[in-house]
Amino acid sequence: MTAFRSRALFVRLLAGSVLAIAAPAVAQTTNNAPGAAAARTEAPKARPWMNTALGADARVDLLLKEMTLDEKLQLTFGYFATNADWLKTPIKNWVYPKDGLPASAGIVPGIPRLGIPSQWQTDAGVGVASQRGPTPRLRTSLPSGIATAATWNPELAQAGGAMIGNEAFLSGFNVQLAGGMNLTREPRNGRNFEYGGEDPLLAGVITGHEIKGIQSQHVVSTMKHYAFNGQETNRNNIDHKIGEQAARQSDLLAFEIANEVGQPGSVMCSYNRVNGHYACENDWLLNTVLKRDWGFKGYVMSDWGATHSTSEAANAGLDQQSGWAFDRSAYFADALREAVNNGHVSEARATDMARRVLWGMFSVGAFDKVVAGDRATTIDYAAHAAVTRADAEEGIVLLKNTAGLLPIAKTAKSILLIGAHADVGVLSGGGSSQVYSHNAPTNGLIVADEFPSGFPGPKTYHASSPMKALQARTGATVTYLDGKDVKAAAAAARNADVVVVFGEQWTGESFDVPDLNLPAGQNALIDAVAGANRKTVVVLETGGPVVMPWLGKVGAVLEAWYPGTAGGEAIARVLTGEVNPSGHLPATFPASLAQLPRPKLEGDPKLDRDSHPMGNYDIEGAAVGYKWFDKTGAKPLFPFGYGLSYTNFAMGGLTAAPQGKGIKAGFSVKNTGAVQGKAVAQVYVSGAGWEAPKRLGAFRKVDLAPGAEQAVSVTVDPRLLATFDVASGGWKIAGDDYKVMLATSAADVVQTVTVRVAAQTLDRGGK
Repeated sequence: MTAFRSRALFVRLLAGSVLAIAAPAVAQTTNNAPGAAAARTEAPKARPWMNTALGADARVDLLLKEMTLDEKLQLTFGYFATNADWLKTPIKNWVYPKDGLPASAGIVPGIPRLGIPSQWQTDAGVGVASQRGPTPRLRTSLPSGIATAATWNPELAQAGGAMIGNEAFLSGFNVQLAGGMNLTREPRNGRNFEYGGEDPLLAGVITGHEIKGIQSQHVVSTMKHYAFNGQETNRNNIDHKIGEQAARQSDLLAFEIANEVGQPGSVMCSYNRVNGHYACENDWLLNTVLKRDWGFKGYVMSDWGATHSTSEAANAGLDQQSGWAFDRSAYFADALREAVNNGHVSEARATDMARRVLWGMFSVGAFDKVVAGDRATTIDYAAHAAVTRADAEEGIVLLKNTAGLLPIAKTAKSILLIGAHADVGVLSGGGSSQVYSHNAPTNGLIVADEFPSGFPGPKTYHASSPMKALQARTGATVTYLDGKDVKAAAAAARNADVVVVFGEQWTGESFDVPDLNLPAGQNALIDAVAGANRKTVVVLETGGPVVMPWLGKVGAVLEAWYPGTAGGEAIARVLTGEVNPSGHLPATFPASLAQLPRPKLEGDPKLDRDSHPMGNYDIEGAAVGYKWFDKTGAKPLFPFGYGLSYTNFAMGGLTAAPQGKGIKAGFSVKNTGAVQGKAVAQVYVSGAGWEAPKRLGAFRKVDLAPGAEQAVSVTVDPRLLATFDVASGGWKIAGDDYKVMLATSAADVVQTVTVRVAAQTLDRGGK
């Protein structure tokens, strides 16, 4: 078996041997977008802020001294850079901004006289996305965010971030709207595929490393959507209620960890309300938690259409209005200038807004390695394919494997593939994060659009054929049926040695799925095919958890998520055993909707944008995902952290002791099987007075040859032993006995030890 060496690739990525970036000095053109400050015509002066020996703070201080108020405010207002006449209204004179890159998310005009580059913005977290159109930008797509979380491999996440950051840079962008990490509170959420699962530690670490990778390429990454953007239904106005302790111990902890790991230059605030206030004008979220408690130095940009006021938003911590004219008004254009001139927003606050934008740009080297337009012809697509394929392979989760059905036996003479266009490609999630494959036709579509209703379509498939990849790896005859005729599919299945049914669930921005079933009669198709042939493998391409009423009838199940532009190759390599599956679930798969905190989705799709629907996150509080199942005693279909392998592992020798304010744990992992594989060792901790019986405290992915054994040590962050004390505004660890559990999933504990931890007090930042 060959295994992709992610460490070697990762080192090459950061060293620049694969992603070497040219840095030509380019002059910034004057931008005449509406509201842009007029460039001065005076002779150029020395620019001490271009001294790279200085830190970002010092460079910002030097630059701010030379800026007029008008120039500072120019940095706070962004334009949508896609031809979109539908944005024009009788009161909105929207025009396409000068120097905007076609079909992109937006531009914030630069200031040539001071050498301040424009901010060219692109979606999103899996690659350089493109707005819908006849000739979209064609690039490399990583697997979905939830697939990367399923790798449990921070190194791989960082390598993927570096790859897409490089493509953004070479496409002319220096801001990437990535870093999506809202916790999976609602399994029906249409954007779960973009995020990092249900646990704050896993989501924070994985997403933080992706951000770190992107920014290594001199591209600002956002961290989004801050915060509690847990569903798409009524996303623009729903008000999620949650207590501060629960908030700090769940979603906010995920963002806090990602901020520490990735140090993003920007945070994107979300559409929804939180405890009565829109997230983009929520003083508690932006000023208190993010900027004061976490010491965030970068800038807060709004989501496209998430700004609702001028003075209120600026004073509450919003630094940049994005994507004019998705909002009802140009709140941070002339209205903000008027507010500052009239004292409704202080000049000091206006300077702080500019400072934060500049700091974000200086911190990633955006002044020093200036983008030079579209140089996509220099992208190393072959090297990037290796990065995205490795991510897809490690994110594929083997959920069931009866009698060793997988890997497919070399003696198989006939393999029948059914459904999901597996003859030509693999599914992608819809919406603003849509990346169109670089090897696709000019319109980006290899399958005729099956969602002709506009956004979040088109429903898109990446041109990586599982059928062709299997044909290249087996001597068997590999054939394909679309599965639309269930009887014909079942009849064909009877004559095949192995059947692989591809089940798909297309999700996208702006809508939630009605339930957790595979749509369009696919459950009935799988049931019929499995009834005809017990050697049926199901490969799931989904945006998140689904139920499986046919589970008892099929021989094997692989969760492949949306596996990116090399996804067909990755699936085939796992099916044939060329790669040993090592993914583990980053989200619990419920057995039914009845097990959820909200069996009925909150809100109502029929409500208009002026409604005020409420969402109650206090139902589960911080007990998100597996914690809710532990708390209620419900048995899920598959637990958080679950994943099988083609080999076997033995874990044991657990020790644990206090270290600093946290805990250090040690254990061993041994490959007791016959093939090389990667184990995901999980350490959970349990204490009194928590939101649930246990929390994920640490994890480590270990690559082992047959018979090899490795000693592992991990540390448990003190915040994962603590509760947040609202009265004091800090974290407190109770002096008590704590259980430390070595496990292979949230439901499969291998060994437990008890540790006595002294009472500790942590500050607002968890130190």
